[in-house]
Amino acid sequence: MTSFTPLASLIGGMLIGLSAVLLMLLEGRIAGISGIASRLLPPYRDAGFAGRLAFIAGLVAAPFVVAAATGTPVVQTVSANPVLMAAAGLLVGFGSVWGSGCTSGHGVCGLARLSPRSAVATAVFMATGFATVFVTRHVLGI
Repeated sequence: MTSFTPLASLIGGMLIGLSAVLLMLLEGRIAGISGIASRLLPPYRDAGFAGRLAFIAGLVAAPFVVAAATGTPVVQTVSANPVLMAAAGLLVGFGSVWGSGCTSGHGVCGLARLSPRSAVATAVFMATGFATVFVTRHVLGI
């Protein structure tokens, strides 16, 4: 079972919001992780490669920084099954392309801009997530 961590969740949400606002303010860009990550792959279209790489590196480094700051390891709460993780990654990637954005682009930035398309996308991926958790935990018992 996943732990209830309201303070850590609040701080994390505030940092995500702050980074989204700063990226929009300083670069005029939406903080959509799938778009940022996809533009790290060739062909490189602009000079923003270093900034995109730093943004993704920050996402990867964050758990290590938290562990160093708190002295407690960050516990992985997702499956360690490589086949399941690969399937999930492909589904998320397909969904990001099909939905023209990811959870951060639609759910954080799009909703803040009152985008109707982002509201629909967020409702769909949240409902899909709820259904997936219900089926895996209560039907399949995984």
